[in-house]
Amino acid sequence: MSQEPDRLFAQPLAQVPDFAFNEDVVRVFPDMIKRSVPGYPTIVENLGVLATQFAQPHSVLYDLGSSLGAVTQALRRHVRTDDCRVIAVDNSAAMVERCREYLNAQNSMHQELLPVEVIESDILALDFKPASVVALNFTLQFIAPEQRLELLTRIRQCLLPGGALILSEKLRFEDDDQQVLLTDLHVAFKRANGYSELEIAQKRSAIENVMKPDSLEQHRERLLAAGFSSVVPWFQCLNFASLIALP
Repeated sequence: MSQEPDRLFAQPLAQVPDFAFNEDVVRVFPDMIKRSVPGYPTIVENLGVLATQFAQPHSVLYDLGSSLGAVTQALRRHVRTDDCRVIAVDNSAAMVERCREYLNAQNSMHQELLPVEVIESDILALDFKPASVVALNFTLQFIAPEQRLELLTRIRQCLLPGGALILSEKLRFEDDDQQVLLTDLHVAFKRANGYSELEIAQKRSAIENVMKPDSLEQHRERLLAAGFSSVVPWFQCLNFASLIALP
């Protein structure tokens, strides 16, 4: 996959537009996500490992908000359950096109990968099939807050007994001091990865109207309200975390 460096916000912009998963972002996305999200490679690789514990024969594994297919490929590499397939869904045409190219290239390099279908669609309108694993990897935070419970309820309804939802999100903290501390540490992380103060500030302006993080408590309460019986945090690095929700 292309490793073009992320320089999207390196020059002063007269007006910073809202962040969108367009061609420009797709071109630099692997570099952007690696330098912006602490723990991202660990989360992605272990999503495949976790999925092996919940994947069931003759079921679907969903990657919702699949972007360039990193989670999809982790699922395909690790899961060996009979007659499983992955459905990767994203609403960005640019992401879907590049995801298909990436996964096709992986098919030529690896044998015995799970079959995959990549769909361009709004996950809010998706007709879910019976699934044993659903991955929402940094996707829910881009869904309007008032639509999140309905989506999670529909995911819960499609999950087979013994399945799991794996939800990764940026967190906000209800304690003001914790919020300030973790925000400062996240900025330090981006600074250490080569982003300038200008890039950090302009990216923050671009994304603040688009991405609305929840607290861990909000996630837990909403997942329980959606019908999940148990919510288990399995990973946190600074203000980014991943949870397992069990039906």
